[in-house]
Amino acid sequence: QVQLVESGGGLVQAGGSLRLSCTASGRTLASGTMGWFRQVPGKEREFVAAITAISWRTSSTTYADSVKGRFTISRDNGKNTMYLQMNSLKPEDTAVYYCAVGGSVARMDYWGQGTQVTVSS
Repeated sequence: QVQLVESGGGLVQAGGSLRLSCTASGRTLASGTMGWFRQVPGKEREFVAAITAISWRTSSTTYADSVKGRFTISRDNGKNTMYLQMNSLKPEDTAVYYCAVGGSVARMDYWGQGTQVTVSS
């Protein structure tokens, strides 16, 4: 059974930083596509960033325009963990952040339970 567990959310002031972690069990994160998504109440879940394994050491990354230059997605195969480093946070980044893994961004097979990120102005 595949489980994804997020951590690292919290309350931060605008301009601050947080690092989210997503640890997987039951499935390696060294292959396929892994991503971060976020959702605020009353809105659809939106894509934030994704990382696709090309080889054990090489990955390709994509980002939503709203987070380019501020967020960085990465993975640690040895720890079977994916990260989202979030810098220069803005109040509009406030949301529940979910990690997911699957064959592509459009086809995520497994989701975490979500972690709340709140950015105060």
